[in-house]
Amino acid sequence: MHLKLLEILKASNPDDKIDLFNEFYKKYKKENIDLSYDWDAVEFDKPSYASVCKIIPPQNVPKRSNLTTKNGQIILLHAIIHIEYSAIDLALDAVYRFRNLPKKYYDDWLKVADDEIRHFLMLKELLNELGANYGDVDVHNSLFEASQKTQTLIERMAVVPRYLEANGLDATPMILTKLKKLPKNDMIEKIIVKLNIILEEEIDHVKKGDIWFNYACEKDAVSNDIYFEIIDKYYPQGFLRPKNLNIKARKESGFSCSELNKMAHKHLC
Repeated sequence: MHLKLLEILKASNPDDKIDLFNEFYKKYKKENIDLSYDWDAVEFDKPSYASVCKIIPPQNVPKRSNLTTKNGQIILLHAIIHIEYSAIDLALDAVYRFRNLPKKYYDDWLKVADDEIRHFLMLKELLNELGANYGDVDVHNSLFEASQKTQTLIERMAVVPRYLEANGLDATPMILTKLKKLPKNDMIEKIIVKLNIILEEEIDHVKKGDIWFNYACEKDAVSNDIYFEIIDKYYPQGFLRPKNLNIKARKESGFSCSELNKMAHKHLC
């Protein structure tokens, strides 16, 4: 089955990747397959979307401005859909790369991959309504680079769900606030509905990351305070100027008050 996972991860066409995953996931659930056996994981040198999207430095990615225009909405949707598509591979890589773990671990991250596919398709539908498709806007590969850097379970769980995805819990409400201030139109309303769905479900994804981060800490016999050391290693001063922390969502997803206070550099809870 690990070869099938590798095939899904390497699939460059989004439709093919989704079809392959759906076939795999249906079989996994039906046959109660155990993925905890050992194998040698392949190191990826480029993201699966490299042939679909033009990859550019993050600072050069088109800015999300004037969301009242069709082009502005396309740029916004494409930026989010790229995160969701990258998240599909991140969840699958967490299943493929880390071995000999409890079955619940594999259940959790395959469920996350399934959620991310649904998010991708929800947003792709809106992008198509605007006459665009995934790959029409230049993208960065920061999320893929994060997967390349984090090759241990403890680092992957700290960086991907508990840092990068958790940052989305802060960013999405700010996007929603901006959208709600715009003159009302059908597309803006549809985007708001979809983003609210995604925000609620991403809390569960971060919570899964929290559970398996703490599992890895216990397994490695280290304090979960190592979280800040790991983040500082890959994202120096990552909490130096915190955005508007979504305290409620972060607490629901497993962050402690002491962690939140440390992120904010002040007493929040």
